[in-house]
Amino acid sequence: MQAWWENIKAQFDLNFIQRSRWRFITTGLGNTLLITLLALLLGTVIGVIIAGVRSTYDKTADGARPSFGRKVLGFFNGLCKVYITVLRGTPVVVQLMIICLVIFSWSDNGVALASLAFGLNSGAYVAEIIRGGIMSIDNGQFEAGRSLGFNYLQTMWYVVLPQVVKNVLPSLMNEFIALLKETSVAGYAAVRDLTYGGNTIAGQTYSYFMPLIVVALIYLALVMFLTSIVSRVERRLRSSDH
Repeated sequence: MQAWWENIKAQFDLNFIQRSRWRFITTGLGNTLLITLLALLLGTVIGVIIAGVRSTYDKTADGARPSFGRKVLGFFNGLCKVYITVLRGTPVVVQLMIICLVIFSWSDNGVALASLAFGLNSGAYVAEIIRGGIMSIDNGQFEAGRSLGFNYLQTMWYVVLPQVVKNVLPSLMNEFIALLKETSVAGYAAVRDLTYGGNTIAGQTYSYFMPLIVVALIYLALVMFLTSIVSRVERRLRSSDH
């Protein structure tokens, strides 16, 4: 037992204490959280815009008169459908490498490029979550808004969106948890994230167990923390229904 404990201490000292290798973990963790936050913001903005375009087109499809505005909306709806199909139909790691190593190969700002890649990918999923929430709202809510003198945008903002946020918030938060874990592939484009930091330590010490276990535990702690927040939000939303 003592020999096992001494081996653990020796491995910890080798992987984290010597040459201050723990800095790879802290730097990687900071980059991972920053990438996740920026991608979350970008994905939310993209998702809301696309969901608005697609749901507007779908909600006004019946009985709409052919017009220039309708054609423009249909064009953008088609673009949004292509965007969602491509981004959801291809692996995020491939998208990351295309953005970092092909499109913006001249840039060395890995954190910004990774945030862009993950944000674009997340936006496709967020869009479908929000669109599903909008489409689940009964058309009577739109008619009620119109009866109050609201136009379509005002009805969406004051009547529909508050209900949509309540319905889709748990799903959105789960998507953000998935986004955090997806950023672990950022190292494929030489972005110094948390996983990259663990691999760097292992490459220097030729000891993979300790660095990767620590990386896994950090991800687990972050996911458990975010999951607890999601559970609290869901309980509060359920209690508000009564």
